[in-house]
Amino acid sequence: MTKQSNSSAFGQSEPTDGRKPFEWASKYTDPVAIKKQRSEAIYLGILLFLTPLLMAVLWLEFPKYWFHLSDEKYIPLLKYGFAWAAGTLGGVLFDLKWLYHTVARGLWHLDRRLWRIFTPHISGCLSFFVLALISSGALRIFDSKATNSPALIVGLGFLVGYFSDSAIAKLTEVAETLFGTTRSKEKHKELENASPSEGNRDVDAGEQ
Repeated sequence: MTKQSNSSAFGQSEPTDGRKPFEWASKYTDPVAIKKQRSEAIYLGILLFLTPLLMAVLWLEFPKYWFHLSDEKYIPLLKYGFAWAAGTLGGVLFDLKWLYHTVARGLWHLDRRLWRIFTPHISGCLSFFVLALISSGALRIFDSKATNSPALIVGLGFLVGYFSDSAIAKLTEVAETLFGTTRSKEKHKELENASPSEGNRDVDAGEQ
């Protein structure tokens, strides 16, 4: 996925969507496509409403009273709940932008339906684990104590969710640091172990 480049192009290039003045009617005539677009819009609209509601429920400490939790046990729930909800909200907003731009440009199709459905949830999950890595000190973007600020958690979670591609790239760097061998190093070892003729063929193929 290349979220940043796509979203930038969608938002700034060809604002007329290839239409002439006063050409207002939808170019989608298939009732199945119209139904699917409407269902996706409703789904994302519900998530857009529910995620801030979830953050409000956490902020007002309702789960603390429902489950009879102590302050010590509720603080992590509040912290990571905020991260997940904010990340989901960021993914929802990106997904909504993708949806209305692709519909307008005639690029909407069913094969990306699963991507549009799961993007907000992937974003929420990423936000959760990025916060965990920052809190542990493994990912040094902020001081681990800074994650005690609800405002910072919500803001960071939203950015991670909206720019989840960049978050995945950063997590890849962390994983390579923690667990060692990268794919490029493995490929280099394979070339070293190959016969000279095989190695030359691989290098030539890479240069073409």
